[in-house]
Amino acid sequence: MKQEAEAFVRLLNIMNDLRAKCPWDMKQTMQSLRHLTIEETYELTDAILDNDLEEVKKELGDLMLHLVFYAKIGSETNSFNITDVLNGICEKLIHRHPHIYGDVEVTNEDEVKANWEKLKLKEGKKSVLEGVPKSLPALVKAVRIQDKARGVGFDWDNKEQVWEKVNEEIEEFKVEADKKSDKMEDEFGDVLFSLINYGRFLNLNPEDALEKTNKKFIKRFQYLETESAKDGKKMGEMTLEEMDVYWNKAKAL
Repeated sequence: MKQEAEAFVRLLNIMNDLRAKCPWDMKQTMQSLRHLTIEETYELTDAILDNDLEEVKKELGDLMLHLVFYAKIGSETNSFNITDVLNGICEKLIHRHPHIYGDVEVTNEDEVKANWEKLKLKEGKKSVLEGVPKSLPALVKAVRIQDKARGVGFDWDNKEQVWEKVNEEIEEFKVEADKKSDKMEDEFGDVLFSLINYGRFLNLNPEDALEKTNKKFIKRFQYLETESAKDGKKMGEMTLEEMDVYWNKAKAL
């Protein structure tokens, strides 16, 4: 643990230097860093999806810098410091894992999650859904909402029931879409929510699944653009049938 501790102290010292001497770092606030932190988080998720471990290492370093930066800013107003941050998460983890640091017994992951949500309610939260950030993207938020509801037993018994719900929601959406009614958007949202739920029962992360499809589409579409250009054809002037020829070649690759 000595090397880890030394590396962390080194980062803290560098942060102190930057905050005291670098014009850009001196100017930053929590508010100005916020959007940069979000960007760094997405860069980390990209590296994880690409299974680029070297890039994961780099992005973790960038994110770690941001965490230390926030703690440094907090210490300047005597609001909190890095010691408070680290001790706070340690105490929370100990409290939320009584099956490790106490006498509670669990047999599986679901029981761990259920205990976690119950403990949060005992800590003063009025709803198990309070822990879902309001600013989360809707797709990710749906996953977190469903996961937290499951933690207190509000869930389907099996995936077959969920699939029935998916089909039910699709039919309801189709009825409203055929009429082009004002309820189309609501029903479409219900379809997405139920599909996300079904994916959860299959241990599929919808965010990861959709992003992989996005990447796949981009790769195939760019192949279409490149190869058709080599043949002297222009995007926007080809028929769908002509484009499908290149698309199918891309799929075959």
